[in-house]
Amino acid sequence: MKDSMEFEQLLARYGPAAERFVRYRISSLSDGDDVLQEVYFTAYRNFPALRDKAAFHGWLLGIARNKCREYFRRKANTMEVPMEFFSGEPPEDCFGYGRFGAVPAGRARGTVEVLADGVRDTMEGLAEGDRRILYLYYFQELSQKEIAERLGIPAGTVKSRLYAARQRFKERYPYPPGRIREADAGKERKGADPMKQNGMPDIMPEYHITYLEKAPFPVKWEELMGWFLVPRPGEKLRWAMYDMPSRECTEQFDMEVTCPVQVHGIEGVEVVARQTVCREEKEDQWIFAAQLTDTHCRYLSCQHVENGVRKLRTFLDGDEFLDNWGFGENNCGNEINLSPKGDIVRDGNVVRCRDKKFLLDITGRYEVTIGGKPYDTVCVMDVGAYVSGVVTEQFLDKSGRTVLWRRFNRDDLHKRRFGKLWSEMLPENQRLTVNGVTYVHWYDCITDHVAISAPQ
Repeated sequence: MKDSMEFEQLLARYGPAAERFVRYRISSLSDGDDVLQEVYFTAYRNFPALRDKAAFHGWLLGIARNKCREYFRRKANTMEVPMEFFSGEPPEDCFGYGRFGAVPAGRARGTVEVLADGVRDTMEGLAEGDRRILYLYYFQELSQKEIAERLGIPAGTVKSRLYAARQRFKERYPYPPGRIREADAGKERKGADPMKQNGMPDIMPEYHITYLEKAPFPVKWEELMGWFLVPRPGEKLRWAMYDMPSRECTEQFDMEVTCPVQVHGIEGVEVVARQTVCREEKEDQWIFAAQLTDTHCRYLSCQHVENGVRKLRTFLDGDEFLDNWGFGENNCGNEINLSPKGDIVRDGNVVRCRDKKFLLDITGRYEVTIGGKPYDTVCVMDVGAYVSGVVTEQFLDKSGRTVLWRRFNRDDLHKRRFGKLWSEMLPENQRLTVNGVTYVHWYDCITDHVAISAPQ
């Protein structure tokens, strides 16, 4: 009787969390009810064996997780890929933190609904064979040998099909753009200092980009892709993000190379990044290991606290790391010795690019004037090389440092999530046409390489 009363009290307190857990994963109301009944019955039956009642919350969620897995295994036994799985929260460890922020696990900052939309949309766009083999491997957790037995094909065929399916998923998966902030360009900002003495500007300084009829210069670009710091002892950097067209600072990062490290025998440096979310007065911290060679710059590992747990992911952790931090063939990293290759050709706001992976190229020479100071730069464009559906412009000066970084989203990116095109949400923002597809300017980044030297 005592156990029964204690169970009821704990279930009343933590049962709603278990229900949310199941509902996130199973959109079918009736199937969710059935799974919850199994969760509660199993918990009640095994409650007397739970020695530490203070661990009830995690213990109950563990049961819920196992029952959800059993549900999807039963679904998979019919060889049907249950797409309703992707209408809820993805499994905790399917995604990691990315270079543009939390992309669960970057810039989504853990937004469950956006991640779910991205996974579901991507899976729905794949062929049935790709969906099936990805589901069996990642969500039913079958080995390649078990998949071969299930499908009646050679293990070598499973390996090649799985590799191809992963590549097609990676090419199509759009990392979530994070919370959409309302444009507030018309709001008066009294007392806003355009160039703060301490930290980055509250408001993005006015800038102008002018195309120059000059040959682009080759440049040695040693910065970490997406984070702007050169991973070399003694380096420090401060940079910030700005919404457009409001031009308001949304996040600031203070970065520093702290010490040499080795990750699985590969030498690099440790980078600590302290993040401040401006509007929420919230702080966060990232720890990377990165390696700079004569030819490439790459990430070796990433640490970040997720739900109170510090998780370490390295380049040996497969797609969980590589999808978010890897770049280039076999994670070789981004090349640092850049010169125009002709892979991306630009004429004003019209861009044409070749059909190949890792599209990163110098597209022209520009004068970028920020805060009244001109910079002679080349524009390095990234077309879906890291995030599908995203184009970036990175203006580098002759020292290889970023003067201005700009992001553009494909017009229909996450339309299911937001219910509108980006051109409808941000009608004032610049457009690019890339191989006939419209992309819309979203946000900008500058570093203290520019801000320090700008006039006060």
